Amino acid sequence: MFSVLGRNTKRCEGVNRRELLRAGGLSLFGMTLPNMLRAAERSGSRSPKAKSVILFNLLGGPSHIDMFDMKPDAPAEVRGEFKPIDTSLPGLQICELLPNTARLMHKATLIRTLSHTYNSHDPLAIMTGFTGGNAQLPAQATDPPDVGAICQYTGIGPSDVPGAVCMPCYPGWGQEGYRRGGPYGGFLGSRYDPLFSLCDPTFEREPKNNYYDPVMAMGEPYLLGLDSLPEMTVDRFDNRRSLLAQLDDTFKSVSESAAQERLNKFQQRALAMLTTSKTRDAFDLSRELDSVRDRYGRNLFGASMLVARRLVEAGVPFISVHQEIFKHYGHAYDMHQNNFGMLKNVNLPILDLVYPALIQDLEERGLLDSTLVIVMGEMGRTPRVNKNAGRDHWPQCGFSLLTGGGVRAGLVYGSTDKQAAYPSSNPVHPSALVATIYHLLGIDPHLTVHDRFGRPNPVAHGGEPIRDLLV
Repeated sequence: MFSVLGRNTKRCEGVNRRELLRAGGLSLFGMTLPNMLRAAERSGSRSPKAKSVILFNLLGGPSHIDMFDMKPDAPAEVRGEFKPIDTSLPGLQICELLPNTARLMHKATLIRTLSHTYNSHDPLAIMTGFTGGNAQLPAQATDPPDVGAICQYTGIGPSDVPGAVCMPCYPGWGQEGYRRGGPYGGFLGSRYDPLFSLCDPTFEREPKNNYYDPVMAMGEPYLLGLDSLPEMTVDRFDNRRSLLAQLDDTFKSVSESAAQERLNKFQQRALAMLTTSKTRDAFDLSRELDSVRDRYGRNLFGASMLVARRLVEAGVPFISVHQEIFKHYGHAYDMHQNNFGMLKNVNLPILDLVYPALIQDLEERGLLDSTLVIVMGEMGRTPRVNKNAGRDHWPQCGFSLLTGGGVRAGLVYGSTDKQAAYPSSNPVHPSALVATIYHLLGIDPHLTVHDRFGRPNPVAHGGEPIRDLLV
């Protein structure tokens, strides 16, 4: 429910102190006066390499040893069932079930040594760089803000689109509404949450036996329309316009300073995001050719990645697509059982369709150099296959695949031991990866934000950009 004006206030009375404070605390888009001024000061400090970031989160923990760090000489209980194939990058081999991806590896940077101890399916660590939280808890108001929240806080990107969008739903929605930590404003407040899309997936069939029978999710992400919002009548919307107009008059009487001009910019962004069609239009896939729809795949995650490309065209700085875990319909990449069947029948075919489609699409449109595409999960999987033909949690080692947006092409960063259990060179903590993302977006990774107790927190939690990855 939107609420700005509160009780009725006659226009001829002007704006009283109470209403001014209520408007100053607009929580929908975080347009408080102090934060607007801070955002204006901190945005645009240097020319970014990446104007947008797309994170494809393979939720559940993708098996690095079966995908991008195969060990064909290891014992059978370690190397698994799949064989490696050569890629377009000489000397690099990846899984045989990723032939389309293999043809693009000369364009990408592959990190093989993402390593931490945050054993949780929440994407909190990879979206914030913070690994000190309680991995057993859902999203908390005391969590640190993620990259998308900091994009909104600093005000980067066009004024008429959100700073962050999360699709096809918030992580955990498919498990009876369990909100997984990660894509939130955290202690900065919910006003810095991303714009969450909604979904209503259907499935090709009922699962045969258990959660580890992979079934494809069908459908498209969509946005809740303004006409569906409770209490958002035309009169109330006009009242909001009126209040903003009164605020403009009030601030004009204060000064004509640069600070005021910055304030007006962020007021305008808040209003524009209520009225613009750019974001809504990005979700209208009927505008795309059938050949493009087919290229991405006509399933929920293919549709979400296509919307992500359209949001990049609209100028949204941070877009996350999460391969959601749907109750009773497979565990995405959380493969404690049937690891190889889940990879072969659903997960790797999806990845090998949507990632190449996105890279090709962005390149054809001249957007790849300014768009950072990241494919990863919150952890890897155990080197040894368990008795249920699955692999268990293993945050000690995992991968991240980065393409475009200012990262080097044709690079493999870091190496692992003979069983892909631990990094043997160049371990990468999530904070370093997040610091690299901030650097590419033109946001200072040493920027601090204050929590609810007034304590300063570096947005990258001490991480430094990985210089070897940068162009």
